[in-house]
Amino acid sequence: MTNQNNNNHYDESDIQVLEGLEAVRKRPGMYIGTTSMRGLHHLVYEIVDNSIDEALAGFCDRIHVTIHKDLSVTVTDNGRGIPVGINPKYGIPAVEIVFTMLHAGGKFGGGGYKVSGGLHGVGASVVNALSEWMVANVRTDGKEYQMEFERGVTTSALKVIGETNETGSCVHFKPDHQIFEEIDFSYDILKGRLREMAFLNKGITIILEDQRVEDLYSEFHYEGGIMSFVEYLNKNKTPLHSPPIYIANDRENATLEISLQYNSAFIENIYPFANNISTPEGGTHLSGFRSGLTRVVNDYARKTNVLKAGDENFSGEDTREGLTAIISVKLSEPQFEGQTKTKLGNSFIRGFVENSMVEKLTYFLEENPSVGRIIVEKALNASRAREAAKKARDLTRRKGVLESASLPGKLADCSEKDPALSEIFIVEGNSAGGSAKQGRERKYQAILPLRGKILNVEKTRLDRILGNEEIKSMITAFGAGIGDDFNEEKLRYHKIICMTDADVDGAHIRTLLLTFFYRFMRPLIENGYVYIAQPPLYKVSKSKKESYVYSDNELDALLEEIGREGVELQRYKGLGEMNPEQLWDTTMNPETRTILKVELEDAITADETFNILMGDKVEPRRQFIEENAKYVKNLDI
Repeated sequence: MTNQNNNNHYDESDIQVLEGLEAVRKRPGMYIGTTSMRGLHHLVYEIVDNSIDEALAGFCDRIHVTIHKDLSVTVTDNGRGIPVGINPKYGIPAVEIVFTMLHAGGKFGGGGYKVSGGLHGVGASVVNALSEWMVANVRTDGKEYQMEFERGVTTSALKVIGETNETGSCVHFKPDHQIFEEIDFSYDILKGRLREMAFLNKGITIILEDQRVEDLYSEFHYEGGIMSFVEYLNKNKTPLHSPPIYIANDRENATLEISLQYNSAFIENIYPFANNISTPEGGTHLSGFRSGLTRVVNDYARKTNVLKAGDENFSGEDTREGLTAIISVKLSEPQFEGQTKTKLGNSFIRGFVENSMVEKLTYFLEENPSVGRIIVEKALNASRAREAAKKARDLTRRKGVLESASLPGKLADCSEKDPALSEIFIVEGNSAGGSAKQGRERKYQAILPLRGKILNVEKTRLDRILGNEEIKSMITAFGAGIGDDFNEEKLRYHKIICMTDADVDGAHIRTLLLTFFYRFMRPLIENGYVYIAQPPLYKVSKSKKESYVYSDNELDALLEEIGREGVELQRYKGLGEMNPEQLWDTTMNPETRTILKVELEDAITADETFNILMGDKVEPRRQFIEENAKYVKNLDI
């Protein structure tokens, strides 16, 4: 039977091929992940990566990134300059191929680059496709060349604009407002990434300049490379030995650098990189590092009689307590799992890293017995604490605390069983908890009131953490476990909303909660389950009309609109001051509320911030408060 409906017509004419960079503009997320702020900054990284590739090849030692007032960006380097000769296959200049054709560049065989990062050669052309305009200047062979583009299309052919004795490339581009949700570069985000690049490539100088703000300028240069990186990460901690241990090795198709240093804290911070690309999901280089470290520490502990016959070996977790480490491998044919390149897959790298660790770290410990003693004693203490935590965990399991079958008594649960449709409010204090329980929508909103402040987990081992009643209540309510036992599939709510007072104590409780989630339930933050409620700061009443406002700016605007005379102003210091209806209308109703999703933009920056705010050292915290106090507009103490 023939279907006469034209809407169902489907033949060869419906098959479309998107030519050139049209595909990138049609589906930008496939190439840069997202068109949000993260994708916007990714454009800068792609162009910088090309300059870094020149540095890795030994031809560039200076990169200058400038954010202009019109929100365009320039990346300049002193490398060899992109080739300008006519490509014999395509009959156009090589530089035009680099910026207008996908999967083109000097990274696909031949002698262009031994090692490279970026998006497998699509970087420069993708940035061009997603830019309103781009101007590329190349200095090579005594001349300066220029070429111009708009939205990926060449608008001005390659031409000579002058003579020069310098070499290098300069790419100036303006992200396209038709593509990106918002064009507003963050100096701090770029600064963090460029600092990282300078650490990973010792001897290179990277400059970041922001012309939108006077005197906003940073210059990064680290002769110590990743050793300097580890020292930087541990600067607010108490190192147990100094300087950091450094291991390097190379083979025909790969090189590795590893630096590690233990500190007095209990958290491990290991950051793996492949070809300068952060691989937060790890991969073969991280597996090789972990197995090599565990083997060396156990062998050394046996050799020095810290572990005796009959004693159990240290676990991998024991050998990594309080460890800060950078693993940087560079290889000619990296295999990244997934489009976002968050996991390294090359199988030979595991053995290369593990064998290098065993050989070089064993030699180091034999040459430096005082450091060896510190490391095995740290592992021994961690092992004892792990046993204590195991007993605490087993005890709490027997009592049902780590299983969702027995929920805490103070939890007012929801009737919805689908986690994707359920949300839980972590509420400060019994008073606010009472209002929230009465005002909620019982079908899909659960309420868990907390009494006082939870434990600061930044300074505490797991055995003590599992003894804290408020933390036990959260673990039980969430249902997904804790630490290495965390299982996202068992999570009972896909929105965990921290609802605390808009004062100093509320902010402190919120920070304690976020520290706990980040250190022991990190997938909650990584996968977007954690939110912060935004209760109103003021209620404004005039002529029997009530309005709620959420910021001082909003208050000023409202008072300008309705007039300041005869206005009754109530400043909410605590959630308990609101009755159930008010709390629902302002803070809990999905139709009217504002909630902020907690996102992990940069694990290194997050770790640094939590350590400053919640760690042992007072001076970095005082300095942080002094530097950021100017951003606080309303403070109740």
